[in-house]
Amino acid sequence: MMNERRAIVELSNIHKYFIHSHALDDLSLSIFEGEALGIVGHNGAGKSTLVNILTGSYLPSSGEISIDGRKLDEAYDVHAANALGIRAVFQELSLCPNLSVVENMRVFHPALGGIGWQRRLGRIILETMDRIFPGHGVRASDAVESLSLGKRQMVEIAKAFSTSEQPLKLLILDEPTSALDHHTSRQLIDYIRSLRGEPLSVIYISHLLDEVLACTNRIAVLRDGRNLGVLETRQASRQTIIELMGEAKPLKQEEGGAGAAGARRGADRFTEVPLVVEPASDNGELHIRVHEGEIVGLTGLAGHGQTRLLLGLFDYRRNRDYRIRGPATFVPGDRQSDGIFPVWSIAKNLSVQVYEKLRRLLLIDPKRENAVANKWKKIIDIRTDSVGRGILSLSGGNQQKVLFARCLESASPLVLMDDPTRGVDVGTKDELYKLILEEAGKGRAFVWYTTEMDELKYCDRIYVFKSGKILAELAGEEATEEDILKSSF
Repeated sequence: MMNERRAIVELSNIHKYFIHSHALDDLSLSIFEGEALGIVGHNGAGKSTLVNILTGSYLPSSGEISIDGRKLDEAYDVHAANALGIRAVFQELSLCPNLSVVENMRVFHPALGGIGWQRRLGRIILETMDRIFPGHGVRASDAVESLSLGKRQMVEIAKAFSTSEQPLKLLILDEPTSALDHHTSRQLIDYIRSLRGEPLSVIYISHLLDEVLACTNRIAVLRDGRNLGVLETRQASRQTIIELMGEAKPLKQEEGGAGAAGARRGADRFTEVPLVVEPASDNGELHIRVHEGEIVGLTGLAGHGQTRLLLGLFDYRRNRDYRIRGPATFVPGDRQSDGIFPVWSIAKNLSVQVYEKLRRLLLIDPKRENAVANKWKKIIDIRTDSVGRGILSLSGGNQQKVLFARCLESASPLVLMDDPTRGVDVGTKDELYKLILEEAGKGRAFVWYTTEMDELKYCDRIYVFKSGKILAELAGEEATEEDILKSSF
């Protein structure tokens, strides 16, 4: 029985206050040795604050934390957490892009210096990656900046699982598959499942409920900083979790706009509709075509050319491979590098593409700027008390909502989306899907790369990528996961 196992971490009546919020509210939770504990909740539910307290980045405002039966004091910090074997992989990656994979390991394992450190640390990281992600294709000497976002996340995960001078007791994975494709996500889940019975405990935080259900023993549901309850995974379902979270119910196919795209609009809907994207020439290879009002999905293993195509379409004026009726707008997958302006406010980040709407003479009208931002704050529930706050005051999922709103506020006829729902909660995803379908119904075209198989059901057509080329074109209403995987390998 799980409740007979030894609790390695116990949190009792934890409160955490910030100037403008009560992030954790009387939260109590036990983490048992050798278990995989899922933690779910909408954006702003308190998950990130809980992780920061467990890893020593924050001290609780009140309450008690015990590790291995010993109550912690105010000296508990990141260094103390590391010494006790507690680590985390955050959604925003921490690798130094200008260093190689093995040099990043040297930063993480400073005690393993001396002659031959590169060989020793290279062996540790590659052996760990081989266990978790067989066939990963990463070399210890690879510069991190040369790796795709998915491979960087694989390295980050393997780095956290690697051990040398001290044992690993608790590993917290915060949205660990947000940049991974279906294949590598499944590898990670299988690895976590293989750890059952080992002394290592794992906390798995994700908005992808199917993954949480697949690899955990128990699931804790947070809302507004409170622990609403802990479910035994074998007794839980997507529906029970969503109901406990208080989110909107999952969309059903019979509800207009939520089933397969072909069912909602008809397979021959686009035969007479003008093209927004078409090949500049026919060289015998498969190329994408995108009609007005169409949602086109890109899939296949991560890093096989999907993002490169999106960037090429975004740079439509210099793209010689396609004729593109621009302009295009872009929702990036790596928001920290390609999306947000970190020193700007939420309102300024959201309105940067629509200055023509906001001008009063030669200047931007702050009232109009705030009005646009507040409109989207309400539409997609951006969790903040003021759009004048800095963009970094938001959780990762809420930052992604701002980027999404920025693009939909623009008048661009072509919206390019690079895994746009990374780190977004279940209820908000449903709202975003509805918005995409509504905008497509008005004639706006979408090209959507997603690592989530479930999202492909919203697409009219799907292109499967491998080694930088399109290998297959599938009708959205007919494509199955098996078809996609067969085309990907």
